[in-house]
Formats: sequence, structure tokens, C-alpha cells
Amino acid sequence: MSQPTPVRSETIDRIIQTTPIDDPQIARMFRQCFPNTLETTTVLTDEDTYIITGDIDAMWLRDSSAQVHPYLLFCGEDETLRRVVTGLIQRQARYINIDPYANAFNFEPNGRGHQSDETDQNPWLWERKYEVDSLCYPIRLAYTYWKYTRDISVFTDEWLRAAKRIVETWRVEQDHTQSPYRFVRRNVSATDTLPNDGLGNPVVPTGMTWSGFRPSDDSCMYGYLIPSQMFAVVELAHLVEIINQVRFYRDEISFAAECQNLQSEIDRGIQGYGIIPHEEFGEIFAYEVDGMDHHLLMDDANVPSLLSIPYLGYTTADDPTYQNTRNYLLSKQNPYYHEGSVARGIGSPHTPPGTVWHIAIIMQALTSTSESEVRECLEMLKRTDAGTGYMHESFNPDNPNEYTRSWFAWANTLFGELILKVYGDRREENA
Repeated sequence: MSQPTPVRSETIDRIIQTTPIDDPQIARMFRQCFPNTLETTTVLTDEDTYIITGDIDAMWLRDSSAQVHPYLLFCGEDETLRRVVTGLIQRQARYINIDPYANAFNFEPNGRGHQSDETDQNPWLWERKYEVDSLCYPIRLAYTYWKYTRDISVFTDEWLRAAKRIVETWRVEQDHTQSPYRFVRRNVSATDTLPNDGLGNPVVPTGMTWSGFRPSDDSCMYGYLIPSQMFAVVELAHLVEIINQVRFYRDEISFAAECQNLQSEIDRGIQGYGIIPHEEFGEIFAYEVDGMDHHLLMDDANVPSLLSIPYLGYTTADDPTYQNTRNYLLSKQNPYYHEGSVARGIGSPHTPPGTVWHIAIIMQALTSTSESEVRECLEMLKRTDAGTGYMHESFNPDNPNEYTRSWFAWANTLFGELILKVYGDRREENA
């Protein structure tokens, strides 16, 4: 593949220089983290944009969308950023039309990646782990870009075909027994494959749409992953708005109605199956359910997570059920909440036991209504960069020098998003 080359944005350079950060270490971290996606992971071609996740040179639909999300605010004033994002939107639509069940793709059809997996293969695919959130993120990207720029040029015929493939896939997966999707990876841990001959553990129809894997790329225990269902509800509403307001799509009345109906069905499923009474915390959202009275209470650091519900826009931070859930998630009742002498927060079964994720600490701050909690999270982020000035995937909360993934662009730009929220956008003052 073509190697990433540094992309320079004068706007991002200016934001880094003029954001009034009163802490020298935070300022250094922001200076390094915020442009990290542009500087190290972006491939601009003549037609579009390819963005790798960092230390793996493949493009995830989820990661690539999240990596550029903080830049969307500035696309209206910066042609470089606009080119990066519009090119990414185009490439994502092309990938979804190749295979809506894939989560990660190659730069070209070179057959790299996990080609020995037992599933419908294609040389474009790096990996074919089906994750509902992988189809949510491209809608969010295009919608948010449009809202900030009012540029409708991204809404092409190919993008509409991709949107329809997404909705068709979610419809099929409302009854997973009718699904063509199977996935088996041999001689790996249980979290890297699906049981039941690649079909996954049994579920029954609930109105929700089945997901084989979590945003960690670990397999679901129960196929209705509640944070991803919530994300789908939000993005289906965004699809309806796009179709109704973008002139290219105004004849798509039946598709808009289909999106609205699916949104309502998934949401009813969340409310009917995804809320569980807890003897200590009250009614809380489950992480996964199967529609047969089985549920999993936990959270994973990867977004969408239960912690991220207000960030994704499903409900507000002061929603009582969310607050109950948040109290549970940030307690030792959550099996993936870990405390150490240096930091505490949510980790993931995807990484070593007892480790905490920078993304989770950042998300805790982004969804907090307490200034003191936000400041506490910032202090933990300062203490746990292992002297590198960058965010990592996971780290030992007793010894942050032990960490995974030194080059993880999603965590870096998400940190930049937090700093912009805490210290404010000063574009008008500095224009």
C-alpha cells in the first residue's frame, strides 16, 4: 500500500498554538496528540482518503471515522481537512458496498489480512468481523461533516447505495437465523471467533439487530450489544434527516420511512430487553442481551460503550437510567473496572487483565457533568502517558510504563477532542 505521509493543516496548527492551556504537560500532549491522525496515518490519493489505525496498516470503518471526528469542527474553514474527510467518506461508502459485514479493509485488493478466516472472503478485506458500530460510524461521519459545512457533495449515488446496504443488513440481522453471515477463525481464543459453527450463540428476535463482535473486535457473548443498538438508533435518525433535507435524496420517501420504522423497532427492543434491575444501583442498561432472559453486566472501553451513551447522543448525561448505569460502570461491580495506585478506570477483555484504557478515561471526562471529575481524569491522563506525550491503548494502573500500542491514533485524537472541550474553541477570537 501507499505509505501515510504527513498532512499539514494550517487551521489545526493555529488551534494548537492558540488554545489557552494553562498546564505545560497538557499543552505538550495536545500538541502531539491532536494532529497525530493527520501526521502519521493518512494516505491521500487522487480520488479519496485511506486512514490506517496506527500500528496496524489497515483501515477500520470505526477507527478511521473516530480518528477524524475532532477535525470536523474545522472543515468549513480548511480545504485540507475538507479534502481528508470527504475522501474518507467516499472510500467508506465504496467499502460498505463491497461488503457491509467487514470491519477493516485493505488499501487495494491485495489479499492482506486475515484471509484464512472461514467466511465469505474478498481480497479487499483485512478482516470480516461483523460489528453493528462499524456501520454506524460512517453515517455519523457524513452527517456531522454535513452539519458543520452544509456541503452536500458527499451525498452521492454510491453513498446512498451504502446507506441502503447498511439498513438492509440491519434488517436481515433482526432475525439472525436468516443471516448469510458466518465467521470462524481456527486455533484462537474464544473471543476471536464465533461459536455454533460461526453463527454465534443463539438469540431470538427482539426488534434489535444482531452483532457478531464488539467494537473491541472481540466476539459478543449475547448478540444484542446494547451500546451498538443505541448508536444505530441515533444514526438511523440522522439518516432520516439526511434523506429528508438533502435535495439529491428527496425522492427516497420509502427509504426514509424504512429507516424510521427500523429505528423505532430497535429502540423498543432496547427499552424492552436492555434495562435490568440491579439491587444496588437500580435500573441499569445491560451490555449485552439475547432476548431469552440472559444478560451481561459490564462495559468495555471501546466506543460505543455504555459509558459513552450521552456522547453518542442516545440520551443525556443526566438521564436517571444512564446515571445508575454510570455509577455501576465506575464501581468494582463492573468486572472491567480496575483501580491502581496511579489511575483507575475501565478496561477491556481485549487487553491484559487489570489494565485501564486511555479511551475510557477520556470518555469518562467527555460524559461527566462534574468539573472536579473532569480535572481528575485529566490528572490521570497526565500521569499515565509513560513520558511519551501520547495516549496508548491500555496500561497498568500501578505502572503506566507497561502499556499496549504505542501508536494508537484514535486515542490520541480523542484526547485532542477532550482538550478542545475543556479549554474551549477559540476560532473566532484567533481568526
